[in-house]
Amino acid sequence: MIIGTGVDIVKNNRIKVLIQKYEAHFLEKVYTKAEISYCQAKKDYAASFAARFAAKEAVLKALGTGMRNNSWQEIEILNNQLGKPEISLFGKTKTRATELKISNIFLSIAHEKEYSIAQVIMEGVK
Repeated sequence: MIIGTGVDIVKNNRIKVLIQKYEAHFLEKVYTKAEISYCQAKKDYAASFAARFAAKEAVLKALGTGMRNNSWQEIEILNNQLGKPEISLFGKTKTRATELKISNIFLSIAHEKEYSIAQVIMEGVK
């Protein structure tokens, strides 16, 4: 059964400007060390960071909490060995998913020139 869904779209240049303006402060506030390493290795790093930002927003929407009592660092988006993006939850976001009895989280991200988008579907039992 679907417990929650979330979708978010981000303009890549918005994230690029934030990275250029705030540098490590912005990156370390929003992304985990593993996410930063992954994205910085990409030619179009801004799109990779933007997609992960959109994915984190989509997770918060699917959980029904928004940023209330959550941290960006508690949501990690990394790719598996086949390149599929996957979500790991920590801290309060993991606790919320457990409370909702979430058993699976599905993530799809895409980039298209100026924008990155992410969709999250959370499955579980009621």
